[in-house]
Amino acid sequence: MSSIQKGRVRNMTSGNVFQNIMFFAIPLFISNFFQQCYNIGDTMIASHSLGEGALAAIGLTGSVTSLVIGFANGMNNGYGVLISRAFGARDEEQMKSMVAWSFLLNFVLAVVFTTLTLLFTKPLLYLIQTPADIFENASIYMRMVLGGMAATLFYNMASGILRAVGNSKTPLYFLIFSCSINLLMDLLFVTVLHVGVAGIALATVLAQVISTVLCLIHILRHYSFMLPSKKHFAYQPGLISDLLSTGLSMGMMNSIFAMGSVILQGAINMLGTDIIAAHTAARRVILMGNMPLSSIAAANATFVSQNYGAGNMKRIKEGIQKSSFISFVWAVIFLIVLLLFSRPIIYALTGTSKPVVMDNALMNLRINMIFFFPLGILLILRTSLQGIGHKILPLFSSSLELLFKVLASFVFVPLWGYFGASIAEPSTWVICMVFLLISFVHIMKKEKLLS
Repeated sequence: MSSIQKGRVRNMTSGNVFQNIMFFAIPLFISNFFQQCYNIGDTMIASHSLGEGALAAIGLTGSVTSLVIGFANGMNNGYGVLISRAFGARDEEQMKSMVAWSFLLNFVLAVVFTTLTLLFTKPLLYLIQTPADIFENASIYMRMVLGGMAATLFYNMASGILRAVGNSKTPLYFLIFSCSINLLMDLLFVTVLHVGVAGIALATVLAQVISTVLCLIHILRHYSFMLPSKKHFAYQPGLISDLLSTGLSMGMMNSIFAMGSVILQGAINMLGTDIIAAHTAARRVILMGNMPLSSIAAANATFVSQNYGAGNMKRIKEGIQKSSFISFVWAVIFLIVLLLFSRPIIYALTGTSKPVVMDNALMNLRINMIFFFPLGILLILRTSLQGIGHKILPLFSSSLELLFKVLASFVFVPLWGYFGASIAEPSTWVICMVFLLISFVHIMKKEKLLS
């Protein structure tokens, strides 16, 4: 399969395991960091220029947009696992067919999801008890972001294809550029043109379009060995079934998780605008802390998938061990950072030192930061199981998260207020980690990965 060797790829089926994972994860982490800068930039500019109401309006839509876009991106992660497995097996024709059908499935998904979400934006906002004083801004922001979700979808498809063959650097370069454009347009639309929340949403969508176009052009120019021809678009029931089953498993896992967040957000919304602002700020920090863990898990997914395709079972075991160690190191670093700097970070995000906002945001962070290592292990176990073709257990663990968030929304929050909401996620991380760890050990013994 000589054409593959000519591409700009990282073959993770050979070489030092730790270096393979780190060299893949670091650019992916930086890429995720700059992608999160879309949200961080929106948050800071909204809070400092437009006030707490705009911050709350943008923040409460996050759980809803994550429900929609998370499902679509999960689908692409599933496609990437299979493309990576075909790459590891050196099956060029299979890989091209998967790329072709990934494109077709994404096109259909973009049309259907964009239409549905635009039609049901306001009912969703009513459903999650959006306060009347921020309803209109929340509706504008969510309609525009979801209306441009095709750009996000195809960016994740293109970057997923590149990551499947071990290239996590190129999507990073394009994302840094588009993130810079996003922040500049945020400032232009809000501080110069005074477009308000609509300008923040428009800047985000335009920046995502730019990163998508750049990624697709790069694939066309430098990854010809992956480009399908007409024959690869032929109807192949088995291949399409594999793509859909794997994609739906990961998409549903993301959306079930996000659905729980939507329900929990609805309970938080009933606590008032100040609590929404506090939760928005705390969530932004937690998402930043999650990014190295999700990057390590994504690197682990590619590593496991390629080596499973190549039949290198011992390397899979070593890769999981190294990924777990890296996650532990990051969890300790993040804990120290929050112990030292959580208050100025919250102030920078919210632009206010109002006690009700600051105290509740800090409470949320102090609870969550203790449980980052269990979260890292949970993510690694999920990607490992997906990489070796086990789709149901990760999906079931997400269903457990949904059930616990529903419990928190209807029991913990009414009893304990925002404290009840703050303990919901860390509790689910521990419960789901223990469940997947027990299941994982059992499966790996049957697969002869563990002695």
